[in-house]
This record gives sequence, C-alpha cells and structure tokens, in this order.
Amino acid sequence: MTNQAKPRWDQETLLVAWLAAFGSLISFLFYLRHHDLLLYGDAVAHINIARRVFDSRTPGLLQLGTVWLPLPHLLMIPFLLSGAMWQSGVGGSIPSMVAYVFSVIGIFRLVRGALSGNDAPNATIRITAWIAAVIYAANPNLIYLQSTAMTEPLYLAWFIWVVVYFTEFSVGADGKSLIKSGCCVAGACLTRYDGWFLAAVVGVAAILVWLRTSPGSGEVRRSVIKCLLVMAAAPALWLAYNAIVYRNPLEFANGPYSARAIERKTAVPGSTAHPGADNLKMAASFFLKAAELNMTESNWHRLWVALLFIGAVTLLVTQRGLWPLLLLWAPLPFYTLSIAYSGVPIFIPPWWPFSLYNARYGIEFLPAFAVFGALTVYCAGLLLRQSSSKTALAVALLIFGGMSYASAWRAQPISFREAYVNSRTRIPLEKELASTFLEFPPNSRFLMYLGDHVGALQRAGIPLKRVINEGNHRTWKQPFDAEGLWEKALADPGQYADFVVAFAGDPVAEKVQRRDLVPLAVIHTSGQPACTIYLTHGGRQ
Repeated sequence: MTNQAKPRWDQETLLVAWLAAFGSLISFLFYLRHHDLLLYGDAVAHINIARRVFDSRTPGLLQLGTVWLPLPHLLMIPFLLSGAMWQSGVGGSIPSMVAYVFSVIGIFRLVRGALSGNDAPNATIRITAWIAAVIYAANPNLIYLQSTAMTEPLYLAWFIWVVVYFTEFSVGADGKSLIKSGCCVAGACLTRYDGWFLAAVVGVAAILVWLRTSPGSGEVRRSVIKCLLVMAAAPALWLAYNAIVYRNPLEFANGPYSARAIERKTAVPGSTAHPGADNLKMAASFFLKAAELNMTESNWHRLWVALLFIGAVTLLVTQRGLWPLLLLWAPLPFYTLSIAYSGVPIFIPPWWPFSLYNARYGIEFLPAFAVFGALTVYCAGLLLRQSSSKTALAVALLIFGGMSYASAWRAQPISFREAYVNSRTRIPLEKELASTFLEFPPNSRFLMYLGDHVGALQRAGIPLKRVINEGNHRTWKQPFDAEGLWEKALADPGQYADFVVAFAGDPVAEKVQRRDLVPLAVIHTSGQPACTIYLTHGGRQ
C-alpha cells in the first residue's frame, strides 16, 4: 500500500536552498573576477559544442558529436545565445550552478528523510541533515567546479536525487517515487557515462525491493517496469544516435575520439599503460586517493575514509532499512572498472607519474563522504544519553571538516590546480592566436580544426559560422564525405576560406592542399604544437 507523501519543501529546505544559492553566486563571482571559468580545456569544449548547434556553417543537433553525452550541452544553449556569455564562459556555468543548489537540497532531504521516514524529524535528525549538507556544499573542489561548464556538478545533482527518490520508494513502496528516480537516472545517463552503470545498479535494486516487499502487487510491479523502461530509454537513444549518424553504435567508446583511442594516441612509445590498467586493486586505490584529495590535502585524509566505512557498516548493522544509501558507493566500482579496462587514467601528485589529470573524478565520492560521515555521528549519538555529548560529536565533525577544507584551500583545491596546470601552455597560445585573428578583416572566413584550440575563436569573438571545421560534413558517409564542406575546403582552401589555421599534427596540417597558400605567421608557445596561419589565394588582407 502506498503511503501518503508528506510535504518536502518546508521552510527549512527553502533555507538550505537560499544558502546554497548565495554560496554558489559568491564563488562564481570570485572565479569570474579572476578569469578562472575557462581554465579547463574540457569546459571550453563543452561550451563550444553547445554553441555549434546554432552557430555553425552546418548548424543542427549533429554538432553535438559523439564522445560527450548531449544533455549538458543542450542545457547550455539558451545561455550561449548571448555572445558575451559565450566569450566569458558564464553561459556554461549557469547549469552547473543550478545543479549545485539542487544537489545541496538533495543531500539535506536525503539524510533527513531517510532517518525520519514518514514521521516528523526530531532535532537530532535535522542537525544530522544540516551536517551532511554543509560537508557537501562547502567542499572547495565542488565550489570551483560548479562555477565552470564541467559536467560533474550536473551529474552529482542527478545522482543524489536518484538516491533521494529511490530511498523514498524503498521506505514507503511509493511507485511514483521510483518513477521519479528512474527519470533522474535517465538524466544522469544523458550527462555522464557514470549514469549507465548507475542505471544497472538501480534496476537490480528496484527489482529486489519489489520481490522483497510485495511481489504480488500490480501497482509496484508496474512502477518497476516503467522505471526500467525510462532508464533504458536514455542509453538506447544515444546508441541509436551513434548507429545512425556514425554507423557505429559504440562510436563514443571505440571511435577515434574515445578515451581509449586518445590514450593510444598520446602514449609514449615503449611506455607502460597508465597506473591501474588491467589491475582492479590499483585502479580502486587511485580512485580512492583522488577522492581523499578532493576532501583534504592534510594528513587526515584517511579519517574521511574511516568515517565512510564506519558509517556504511553501522548502517548495515543498525539501520538496515536505509540500505538504499549504499547506492552512493556506485562511483567506486564504476571508476575502478573504467581505470582498469576502459582507458581512463587518473594522475595524482603523490603517486607516479606525479602529475594531475582527471583528479577531479574523486569529487563523485563527495555525496558518500558527506552522508556517511554524518550518519557515523548520528549513530554514535544514539549510543550516548547526554545531549551535550551528541552536540560535541557534531561540533567535532564540523571542526574536522573545516580543518580539512582549510588545508585544501591553502594548497588550492586539487580540481582547480588540475585545471590551472593543464592550461598553462594552452591559454597563452589561444590568447596570442586570438590577438592575431582580431587583426584580420571583419567577416573573414577560416579553415581550422576545432578539436584543440577553439578557445582562440571564443576569445576573439569570431562566430563559429565563419569557420569551416571537422564538424561540417556528413559523418555517416564513410570513410569520408566527398561532398562534405570540410573535405572540399581541405582540397581547395582558397575557394572556401580566406585564412587557413594549421597546428602541427592536426588534420588541417596533414591534409590541406597547400598550393597557393601564403604563410602569414607562425606562432610558437612552450608545450604546444606550432601554429601556422596561411592566406589563401582568395583571401583578404
């Protein structure tokens, strides 16, 4: 029998929302002022993929490409119609900021609802929910990421609300909550591939709840079936899109721009694969270490892991009805498998190769740290009779969290450092290239590969519809489109473009026909391939 749902958006929840929105806005303005929104090359790429849907020589949904899932780009489009919001990166930040606010609300509602069930929450439960929300919302790495166009904040919002609704379904056998959970899973599946693994886990869990509670209930059975169909629809849609557009349903996984293909392309000949490849134990260690570094850079990082495990074990022993909260552990097996078998590396400073790459993936474990850390204090408080002791435990956790986050701020959040370190050579090149572009006549036409340095066009404010690029052809024409604008321009640049921009090793440098091309400038910056700008015989100076 379905329980009557109680109101969820009370004054306390609204207070959480307002505080989260205020914190989000303040941090965004800080990073905007310091020109840090576009440090991540991936953030620049996300913004310009979205922009290409309407600003291109061949506009349309096919500009979404294949490797990255489409939902983040679709959500950015309304905000990128403004040229100023495109150039500054603000248009890509807005969906992340909204997602951050909803994820903080989700953490609060998850903990308060799970501990109180269908009863009114007491003071201890409310304090526990606030602790979890504060640990989550105040994380320095999340605070930076939610100011950018990166996809992690949006995925975390979907992920948290999946667990919120699934927990409500598990407690009250509420079929509507399960369908809502399925819809959130579908959103996650169209945001990051983490969601595909999450869909499988939630699907199995939904079937187990149905079999355990009321296998004969037609209402619950129908809700489970609807949930499974909704969750399966998102991956099926993306597979169908890839099959139709690229003639390969797994183009995103094994195509030329997939993670595995990029790893093969960038690997040093004779070198070993990334740490954790084909080694589940090492892969799990790298992800957990990245997760620790996203919490703190002090020597107390293992205390967070201890709280995580103590909270999970305590929940299984004393609060078995809250087992759906274990869904928050889903990132651990997903990233372990991804590192071991899917060509997804994580590089962190303490371990070889002592660099920074994909360290931000550890932020996916933040909801688990926040929730299980708070639950550890809650369960310990149940064993204590004096309210003063319970208060002391809560204060101790907040102090510990504050000191952990203070250490992260002192060292600079690892996700920020990752973005900064990896942008030190890219941004100077794009700035110099943008300055060069601004010297050309207005409305000049360009031939350029956009896979690496589209940020130069963004900085210069040059509309992408004036640039012939690798997206201007019909991808289903294999192995190439003889009638595609991209292929025609490579064969005869002067007929289609005024200027050709070629980076050493990119498709333009390798394939363009150089007859009648006049070199105008060669741009060299440390750590980046040389860029040669040509004037075509039909170009304008």
